[in-house]
Amino acid sequence: MTRNHPQPSRRTVLGGAVAALAVAAGAGTAQAAPGTRWPTEFPLPDGWLPEGITTGSRPYAYMGSRADGAIYRTDLRTGRGGVLHEGAAGLASIGLKLDRDGLLYVAGGAGGTARIVDARTGELLTTYQLTRDAAPFVNDVVLHEDRAWFTDSRAAVLHGVPRGRRGEVRALPLTGEWVQAPAGTNSANGLVATPDGRGLIVVNAGQLYTVDLRTGHATKVTLNGATDVAGGDGLVRLGRTLYVVQNRLNKITVWDLDTKATTATLTRTVTDPRFDVPTTAARYGDRLYLVNARFTSPQTPQTTFNAVAVSL
Repeated sequence: MTRNHPQPSRRTVLGGAVAALAVAAGAGTAQAAPGTRWPTEFPLPDGWLPEGITTGSRPYAYMGSRADGAIYRTDLRTGRGGVLHEGAAGLASIGLKLDRDGLLYVAGGAGGTARIVDARTGELLTTYQLTRDAAPFVNDVVLHEDRAWFTDSRAAVLHGVPRGRRGEVRALPLTGEWVQAPAGTNSANGLVATPDGRGLIVVNAGQLYTVDLRTGHATKVTLNGATDVAGGDGLVRLGRTLYVVQNRLNKITVWDLDTKATTATLTRTVTDPRFDVPTTAARYGDRLYLVNARFTSPQTPQTTFNAVAVSL
């Protein structure tokens, strides 16, 4: 692992300005209920190629671009937005999460990186090179305790990036019941913390696994009500309710977890005619906001993209 700090002193400055930054960026945990007149659909720039979305305590959504790594910010109250962080050729922003201190943790896809972006200014603060593998795909990220944990869909490993302080990246090999997909195809994708906070739930090739963060041992979750979560992509957990975005099936399945997430019971399925291969979701108030990746449509600079909201 190597690390590049464009402005080394920025981390120290941030440590003394967390409160101000959180207010400006909209990070935190409290969320107001969306107003009834808030839009339930809003556009992204043509050719954006979205896949990840995240929200904070204030009514803004942040969405990354697979085309060039740019990040777009939309005001959920109006549906209007603009580019927060400019991209560059060869970069990608896949999954992303907004922390309470106003930092965005961004998965870099085939670049094998994790980037940290200031959600207030759009400034790139830090880039971590997570892997030197020839064909990685750093896919999604969850914030849990002192680290941001990233999946690599092409390797049986999780990467833990220090959160809010200096430190080294931790590579956590996945063992136990984990089944890695054949080379060149995707395995680990979305991830969330378990209800008891002692591990992570990771979706992998249509199944859910819990991962022990001390050892990397993975245990397959028993599914009741369905045999798999085919096309499982982004995950959202609220208490013991787990939302699984099943991208090419254009649906969200809703599961009830036991305390240790050893079993998941299907309770309902959410569909919407506006779904067009939704990949990830983020909660704000009583809504889930999803980006449509439109993988079954031409992925060109002229292709239109959007995000939609559904009620929880």
